[in-house]
Amino acid sequence: MTLTIWVDDWQMQCCGESFAPGDVVSWTLLEVDPLDYADVVGGERAGEIDFREEHHGQGEGHASTSVEVVSIVEVHCRYGVPPGATSKVNHPVPGTTVLVPVKEADGWAKARADVSFAGYLVTARRVTDLPEGAAARSQ
Repeated sequence: MTLTIWVDDWQMQCCGESFAPGDVVSWTLLEVDPLDYADVVGGERAGEIDFREEHHGQGEGHASTSVEVVSIVEVHCRYGVPPGATSKVNHPVPGTTVLVPVKEADGWAKARADVSFAGYLVTARRVTDLPEGAAARSQ
């Protein structure tokens, strides 16, 4: 069984370690409300998200989970101030999502016209038994 995990761009850029399909990593996974990601990744893909990766303190009290990365998709979208908003805070603009399959995630993405890099959708499998001598990389 696979999991879909959201990894924020800023978390990777701050102190995340690169990963690629086939890598076994140890992440703190927090459950999410998929609807929170609908504007960023699109409604269909948002419904697939099971967890988000967290390594900046909000996951205290949660044990790390070892997962093997199966695939990685960069997520890009446009940001703007919603019509009728009373503040000038940018939010993801629904319907502007661009998904780009990649062979590695390092927190940075090639610039794309009219959209900004937001994060990654990672498909992974839980790893219950690591081979002797193997260790998952903590992120």
